[in-house]
Amino acid sequence: MNLNPGRMFTIGRAKENDVVLNDRRVSRKHAFIFGDASGYKMVDGYIENGELFRSVNHVFVNGNVHLEHMLSDAEVIIIGESRLEFQLAAEPTVVQTTPVTAYESEEIKPKTVKFDDAPLGHTQVQISVNEIIGRRSNLSIESTVATPEEIKDLRRKAKILELLFESSKLLGTVFELEEIFEKVTDLIFRGTPSDRVVAMLVEETADGELTGELYQVAARTRDASYEKLSEKLSVSRTITKKVMDERVAILSQDAKTDEQFQGAESIVSQGVRSTICAPLITQSNVHGVIYADRLDPFAAFSPDHLELISAVAAQTAVTVETVKAHKRLAREEVARANYCRFMPEYVVQQLLENPDSFRLGGINQTITVLFADIRGFTGIAENESPEKVVGLLNQYFTAMTEIIFEHGGTLDKYIGDGLMALFGAPTATPADATNALNAAVAMQKRLAELRSEPDNLSFRAVEIGIGLHTGVATVGYIGSERRSEYTAIGDTVNLASRLESNTAGGMILISDATAQAAGDIFPMEKKEPLTVKNRVQPVEVYEVKWN
Repeated sequence: MNLNPGRMFTIGRAKENDVVLNDRRVSRKHAFIFGDASGYKMVDGYIENGELFRSVNHVFVNGNVHLEHMLSDAEVIIIGESRLEFQLAAEPTVVQTTPVTAYESEEIKPKTVKFDDAPLGHTQVQISVNEIIGRRSNLSIESTVATPEEIKDLRRKAKILELLFESSKLLGTVFELEEIFEKVTDLIFRGTPSDRVVAMLVEETADGELTGELYQVAARTRDASYEKLSEKLSVSRTITKKVMDERVAILSQDAKTDEQFQGAESIVSQGVRSTICAPLITQSNVHGVIYADRLDPFAAFSPDHLELISAVAAQTAVTVETVKAHKRLAREEVARANYCRFMPEYVVQQLLENPDSFRLGGINQTITVLFADIRGFTGIAENESPEKVVGLLNQYFTAMTEIIFEHGGTLDKYIGDGLMALFGAPTATPADATNALNAAVAMQKRLAELRSEPDNLSFRAVEIGIGLHTGVATVGYIGSERRSEYTAIGDTVNLASRLESNTAGGMILISDATAQAAGDIFPMEKKEPLTVKNRVQPVEVYEVKWN
């Protein structure tokens, strides 16, 4: 359309404007152009009652926001999604002026300006609504105009976001590593042209430490014709090491020429054209890698594919770490439940925090061994019903075990109507012998209380003998691969058992080694030395006077 000087040409969404733009991004009265002898000025906003009101979404001239701008030939004006081109006639005309109110700056000061009344030759504004949608490289970041290329880019990003959103939903419901990577490979096949996808995790030690060595947890192909190739699929150690060490994802466009694949002839021999390798990385660890490749000799991955696989790998890494933590907690809970049956709580906590304190295969260390056995139990069992006998043993063992735990001991095992406890295993301390002797006295006193209770008539005939010895024993997990138990073996254990077998009901016999290690905490009476099997010299023993 032609612009005549001397009058204001308004642009906006409302029908009363000279130029109507049917666009929600355009204000009802968005901008105006007026001309005088000095030229044509574009002003953002509209005038009402002498005041200038600016638009919401601005006016862009040549890609930059302008509140006011003197237009030159061939300049481009962008308002909303519309493009307007300003063209100035080659030959200016002589004009006559009339006053009109306008503004020259943001200070909003009214001023009388003279406009031309006569037409200005071929001066035109060409309007193309919705011509450009998308990203324009020459526009400022505030531009709302897009090119077809940016629409394509936005659609691609929308697809990536959709896949990542789906990935987060899927991975949040899975707690098995194999199933996790099955879903991950499906997502990668949907979002990229990968022919093969391999997931590899870092091996862990028994206590959860990462070794750095990778093992394959999943491998899938898009096409059944690639299955035979996948059977001999090998992933470049050079690439995986670089990805894990530097914590970066790598895209190779051509495995034959990429120097990163030097020494990885097996990759090239498989016909691999292009590869992507992304780390499974969290803030604390690198848990493995996701590897994808293309076998088409005329195709390659793009940076978009690298972006998607890297994002999926990041999500997967968080899920893997969560699953590992969940399984570790579950193992600890089972271990805690099992250990708490035999050890005091603080010892269990120490074992869980420091698994090395349990050395498989056994170690030699100084411990104090306690054996306790009910005297005359055979007669009790003959005169009572099986139900009463079982109830009596359960009540007895419950009371004795609590005492052992209270004094830092480890319950080794129940042996019929007897029990064996260790003090100083798994962790040895200078107070082990003292703790063992205190526990033995507490056990005798607790049994006396049980016998005096009127509701425990069955305990009236129950008495126990206790034997203790301190010395070096082999402590650890002992047994077969299918079944093992934490225990102690050796001469120290045998001697403690012999001492217990030489006690009468209510007695506590301890060896000289235990007496010296525990100190004079209770009165003791030296007894005749005992001659025990496999010992040349008789063993000096003491009876502890506890009552």
